[in-house]
Amino acid sequence: MATMICTVCCMVSVDCSERQCMDRMDIDDNDFPTPTQQTQGARTSVGSELVSPDGRRHYDEEGVRKAVRDFLVAIGEDPNREGLLDTPDRIARAGKELFGGLYQSPKEPLSRRFKTDTDEMVLVRNIELYSVCEHHLMPFLGVAHIAYIPSNGMVVGLSKLARLVEVYARRPQVQERLTKQIADALMEELDARGCLVVIDCEHLCMSMRGIKKSQARTTTSAVRGIMKNAATRAEAMQLICRE
Repeated sequence: MATMICTVCCMVSVDCSERQCMDRMDIDDNDFPTPTQQTQGARTSVGSELVSPDGRRHYDEEGVRKAVRDFLVAIGEDPNREGLLDTPDRIARAGKELFGGLYQSPKEPLSRRFKTDTDEMVLVRNIELYSVCEHHLMPFLGVAHIAYIPSNGMVVGLSKLARLVEVYARRPQVQERLTKQIADALMEELDARGCLVVIDCEHLCMSMRGIKKSQARTTTSAVRGIMKNAATRAEAMQLICRE
């Protein structure tokens, strides 16, 4: 049977219907929990304190406030003036969201799987991502494209691939490692037969400072398993690059 491309879920399959695609999206209100919500693989303690699954890392909100005040003083600002008075609190709260991935496990979004009758490629394109460069603590932003080939017909809801990107993006990062971590998680946690991850981003540390090249974009890729086959990889790249 000829391969067909489903325009709803970007899944390459031998049999597809709108109903199947909508079921597999598997989206609910808890798909993107706030850092203060209790999630499997990422636990919280009393109040809104964030604690990593292994208990070895926690978010020191008061420490962040103090560090921000000290930084403002160090650059010659007055942290007590009206415009900056609440800045330490704001950054401390924002930090929980920006770095919430430090307190989550990549196992959680990939833990719930579905049995299907296909072993064809699954592709989700243009997953928006926002992360923070660990070198200058400035944002980098762009999109991720994820393709994988299931093992024994076991797939995850499509939104869970976006969740996986979030887990690794919301921490101090470099794009090269982010790409590798997503690919490795797909192979190890999902037991995929192969995967291809492509990430394309603008780095504000290049746009706003230093070389100041606002049009420069960085593209990284990671290929695993049978996706290293030239024909399979070419098929994935063709689907990623289509209009």
